[in-house]
Amino acid sequence: MGIAAGIFIGEVFPSWEPEMRILSTAFLRLIKCLIVPILFGTLVVGIAGHGSELKAVGRLAFRAILYFEIATTLALIIGLAAVNLAKPGVGLHPPASAVPDAPAAVKTMEPSLLRLIPESFFRDAADNNVMRVVVFSILFGIATAQLAGPARETMVAFCDSLSAVMFRMIALVMLLAPIGVGAAIASTVAHSGFHVLLQLAKLLGTLYGALAVFCLGVLLPVALLARVPVLGFLRAVKDPALLAFSTTSSDAALPDALRRMVEFGVPRRIVSFVLPLGYSFNLDGTTLYLAVASVFVAQTAGMDLSIGQQVSILLTLMVTSKGVAAVPRASFVILQATLLDYKIPMEGLVLILTVDAFMDMARTTVNLVGNCLASAVLARWEGVFRSGEVEPPPAAS
Repeated sequence: MGIAAGIFIGEVFPSWEPEMRILSTAFLRLIKCLIVPILFGTLVVGIAGHGSELKAVGRLAFRAILYFEIATTLALIIGLAAVNLAKPGVGLHPPASAVPDAPAAVKTMEPSLLRLIPESFFRDAADNNVMRVVVFSILFGIATAQLAGPARETMVAFCDSLSAVMFRMIALVMLLAPIGVGAAIASTVAHSGFHVLLQLAKLLGTLYGALAVFCLGVLLPVALLARVPVLGFLRAVKDPALLAFSTTSSDAALPDALRRMVEFGVPRRIVSFVLPLGYSFNLDGTTLYLAVASVFVAQTAGMDLSIGQQVSILLTLMVTSKGVAAVPRASFVILQATLLDYKIPMEGLVLILTVDAFMDMARTTVNLVGNCLASAVLARWEGVFRSGEVEPPPAAS
């Protein structure tokens, strides 16, 4: 309902775009303020509350990275196959205008490992740097688990109560979701309009089609092999996916996705570890988009890349797309860096930017769905998936 209202308002009343943007931004801020405390609380309880199972954290991390690498590699392969078959860039001639400057992050990006190391917990929390918060929370949880007596019990009880309060806050904030979602869609439509979709329909169709193939050809078989109830999973991710689609923000959908997957049957310690980790290492939709977009830009420049060159680009994207979730406009940064590395003219980026908001909707949604499924698959792999049984809320002590 909110999406339909947003499309109508954006198309009929485009002058309302500033007001719609304010509403959507306010909703996103409410969502983002929940991320750090709920991750901190659930991770510390998940680790310190099971002090004798610290080895399980390392095992889970290894399995998660292995799963992520396989999934993102398949996404890249599907993206390259789709763009070579459809050839959406052939015959398009980008305007000979100045290419947008690379964001400052391109010149100042730290090595991937350093971007994961916390510098200040409160600064990282204020910046919503999820991976650094996760690393700090894991270390804090391990340190707490090694304590004994009242110190450990008090801290675990506090984090348990914090988790209970934050899950309740998520439920309250999500009551405003129809307003926030509708405002975000209205702002996007009012700003870009639908005419750009007609001009670049083939590019959008290629991306959306490739993402559909990935969902049906990779995610669905994985769910069936892992014996994840597909219909139940779809019901669980429906609302977070709609939120991700309309706001193009993974951060906005993360808190509700955490809550929904816990209700679906994934233990808190699994979902609070896998989802944030996945947003840096399992961006299925983003990696597929990068494969499509890089070859598309080459096609608009009249370049016929060989299979060897495309495989080389694929390998580059596999490495450079990891660990950049906290970088503003991360996918555009990686795309531009890859084009520069392979000396591909970047004028085609102008065409991509005109419809990037609509492309971002799809890739963000697939990122979310892929990470939610990963949490369920890894819970099954660990032997702790509860087949749809609802985990009781954390007990406030």
